Amino acid sequence: MNRWHALSRRLAAPTFALFCLSAGFCLSAGSLHAQTPAAPAAPAAKPAEEEHNPFAPEAAPVLPPGMTGSTTDDPRVGLKAGWYDAGEAASGLQHIAFLKKPAAFQISATSADDPVVQKTLTMMGVGDTSKMPKAMQPVIAQLAFANSDFAFQGTHLFQGNFYGVNFYDISDPAKVSLITSLICPGGQGDVSVYGNLLFMSVEMPNGRLDCAAQGFPPTPPPAKGDEHPDRRPTASPDRFRGVRIFDISDIKNPRQVAAVQTCRGSHTHTLVVDPNDKDNVYIYVSGTSFVRQSEELAGCSNEAPDKDPNTSLFRIDVIKVPVAAPQEAKVVSSPRVFIDPRTGALNGLNNGGSHDQGAEKPADTNQCHDITVYSAIGLAAGACSGNGILLDIKDPIHPKRVDAVNDPNYSYWHSASFSNDGSKVVFTDEWGGGLGARCRATDPNKWGADAIFNLKDDKLSLASYYKMPAAQSATENCVAHNGSLIPVPGRDIEVQAWYQGGISVMDFTDSAHPYEIAYYDRGPIDAKTLILGGDWSAYWYNGFIYGSEIARGLDVLKLVPSKYLTQHEIDAANLVHYNELNVQNQQQIAWPAKLTVSEAYLDQLERSKALSSDKIGSLRKAIIHAEKSNLNAKDADKLKKLAPTVETDASSAKDPADAKRLHELAKILDSPTA
Repeated sequence: MNRWHALSRRLAAPTFALFCLSAGFCLSAGSLHAQTPAAPAAPAAKPAEEEHNPFAPEAAPVLPPGMTGSTTDDPRVGLKAGWYDAGEAASGLQHIAFLKKPAAFQISATSADDPVVQKTLTMMGVGDTSKMPKAMQPVIAQLAFANSDFAFQGTHLFQGNFYGVNFYDISDPAKVSLITSLICPGGQGDVSVYGNLLFMSVEMPNGRLDCAAQGFPPTPPPAKGDEHPDRRPTASPDRFRGVRIFDISDIKNPRQVAAVQTCRGSHTHTLVVDPNDKDNVYIYVSGTSFVRQSEELAGCSNEAPDKDPNTSLFRIDVIKVPVAAPQEAKVVSSPRVFIDPRTGALNGLNNGGSHDQGAEKPADTNQCHDITVYSAIGLAAGACSGNGILLDIKDPIHPKRVDAVNDPNYSYWHSASFSNDGSKVVFTDEWGGGLGARCRATDPNKWGADAIFNLKDDKLSLASYYKMPAAQSATENCVAHNGSLIPVPGRDIEVQAWYQGGISVMDFTDSAHPYEIAYYDRGPIDAKTLILGGDWSAYWYNGFIYGSEIARGLDVLKLVPSKYLTQHEIDAANLVHYNELNVQNQQQIAWPAKLTVSEAYLDQLERSKALSSDKIGSLRKAIIHAEKSNLNAKDADKLKKLAPTVETDASSAKDPADAKRLHELAKILDSPTA
């Protein structure tokens, strides 16, 4: 999630405004428009409890000319609201398990008068709440316990949360069980895992070095007459904002072994494994929040680059972690990935202007929200607020920008994924910051969507957009968010979270014509008020899809056959096995030369009509016969004799995707494995 800037501008309490900036969320100006006074002569302010609730349903916007919105003709439209009894709709996915958040990570209070709500707001750094609408207070308090991102290792799943990390046993995905909970507030709590080390992002000012939950006293109000008050929290040697490192060799008793401070904290981070360096791993730190005072961390500067060439803006940070001595982890570089190579100006990129009201003028890009590295091809894709960027990471300590793009349809570049062959990049746009309803029938389907780029010779070119197609209600926060590849051979398929828009599975094999092949969705948490919820992340891991439900808990799903996906394709995907998975550290997928994979290719060639039905039938018959005989010498020889004709078909195929499928099929037929 990104910023809360528009919300913070409309709340008078300075401590709350600061929290909004640091928490990493935002609401669009439109969602709070009703709070803006209509005229200077407005009557005296109403008591806080009577003020407009910014989380109440918004009036439907008007579609801009030439734009189309989401469809209302879909089973996901109109689902019943509810926390744990909401209506559900699914196609191509089966929901097999759900686990509620642990009790320590929930807040059941729904009234602003509940002491738990007030205690939580104080812990978050919110001071005087008298000017905050009461209806808003429990909603904001919920954010302190929001689930965030996933990491996987063996039979363990690590689910980040603004309040810490939960460790789960997923040896039986239908019966997920909690191993232990690590309480360590500071948000967002994004996690990565490598061997016995767990990494955790901390950005909010309530994060403490000792992981304690009490936070810090609220920032005092500014002095009377101070026209430019510093709303940052009072400097403290006990505050932590950066990347924590835990030793998880005893999985039930994680132990913090390092805490690497950064000037803007760590909104997200990316684990980078250098294939030429077995002794160290690297962490790319993306900070999106305010720059702390130099009194709190030496060297931090919030100045513009023309005033201070060492400003903490316009950069990422790189942490080097010695695997055998993680306590020695430290920042080793702060690459200026936005620099203009011709002039040397640090602020060398801008967003080109946004469609958001009040943001039409170009704005400099001074932060990355998320970076996905693909070490196998030596590249990284950075989703950097106003731009999508491409980095050369062959030297991981000194990544260098090789391309950058912007898009007038994009509000906030959020995350990225490569296709397995590295020929495409999917960027996401978190329009509205994750707290807005942005999938209504009147929201343009190019805003808050995926943008699919072709990648050739280190250059990005826009091919198309994809947005979850079903219209959502005005009380469902919905926009493109985190996803991962599903390893179906012969196709580019991504499963993706859309907050309360649920989970959508997209085929982008043809980058110009992406389409949905499966989905799972719940009704809104509340029919009258927008409460932050839905899936933060949806990732495929060893045959199952895991969803990090922000407010409710943990979902487990699996693919089922449909007209868009066959059982052979699902079985072939399930042959891929990860020992560890940190999605932003993308791994190259390789499929074994098994006949199951050849059957997946045949299904795809039949679907695309790349081969005649007779040829499909004869190939299928030979493969089935070989399977039944457990690939005896005679049947293996028959398959080998079929390979050259299939390779010939590949050379004459009209569709490049079919040519690749035929080529890979021929390779398997030539040398299949049992």
